[in-house]
Amino acid sequence: MSETSDRYRRFAAGFTSRLAAVAADQWTSPTPCSDWAVRDLVAHVIGIQRGVIARLDGAESVAVDPEGDLPEQWREASRALGEALDDKARASKVVGGMFGEQSFESLVGRMVCADLIVHTWDLARATGQDESLDPEAVSKAQEFLVPLGEKIRAPGGFAAEVEPSAEADDQTRFLNFCGRAV
Repeated sequence: MSETSDRYRRFAAGFTSRLAAVAADQWTSPTPCSDWAVRDLVAHVIGIQRGVIARLDGAESVAVDPEGDLPEQWREASRALGEALDDKARASKVVGGMFGEQSFESLVGRMVCADLIVHTWDLARATGQDESLDPEAVSKAQEFLVPLGEKIRAPGGFAAEVEPSAEADDQTRFLNFCGRAV
């Protein structure tokens, strides 16, 4: 197992634990992503995992069924991504995309993990769960996202940066950068 594979699994486990605690009446609850309810947010995260796997395999991405069993779709998508990371040949395969050409492992370690950690917080906030994030996750996501600056705010991206308070901790500063009011 590579460092990226191990890190992805830890971050995915954080999302999985929050997803498992979503109550039946919370699927339509609003999230910090103004256009999304909990169901939409979870479908987005699944779609990212599936889209990255499809890019690796040169296939069409499997559509998410937003009315289906989202926890099961998440388990399948995250398992497939983890298995691809564990296969050295697949993990080192160069894939393209909006962040340029890079290895599949790099794409997961940078973009997928950053997206996953932000949306783990979104899911926790929307459903009243523990909002604490893995400090390494926050650090790694910052390393990737902060240099992108305003590019992360393109249509469909993050909201405008929120000015952090002087006493804000690292997690809060990161989330504020990502447009989350904490």
